[in-house]
Amino acid sequence: MNYNFSFQTKLRVRYGETDQMGYCYYGNYAQYFEVGRVETLRNCGMSYKDLEEQGIMLPVSEYSVKYLAPAFYDDELTIRTIITEITGARIYFNYEIYNSNNKLISTAETILVFITKTDMRPIPAPQTFIQLLDKYIAE
Repeated sequence: MNYNFSFQTKLRVRYGETDQMGYCYYGNYAQYFEVGRVETLRNCGMSYKDLEEQGIMLPVSEYSVKYLAPAFYDDELTIRTIITEITGARIYFNYEIYNSNNKLISTAETILVFITKTDMRPIPAPQTFIQLLDKYIAE
């Protein structure tokens, strides 16, 4: 099913996340996207903690990123996270990161898989989660 649920999270680039030039180290972006994803799930009504308490884990199976411009020390970033699709055991996310001048500096996509905690096998997305997103079905 295709969806259009989005949420924005803000964070600031910390000194320890930069190199000698003051650029945000590229490896930190994966963590920024994770912050966006966790807060987006929480905002739609289902946290990672809720899923784990149900015996469900959600590991990343695919990740791709494009760096369009650098982030710098002390930049306030806006991470826009969009849930675009749930198909069987997979959930798809798109991301956009904007700097404080509202310039798009990075985009990314991830695919995560719902799995059981006990045997690590894929399972369909929980119906309770699907019901939370039903009002955001893309036309």
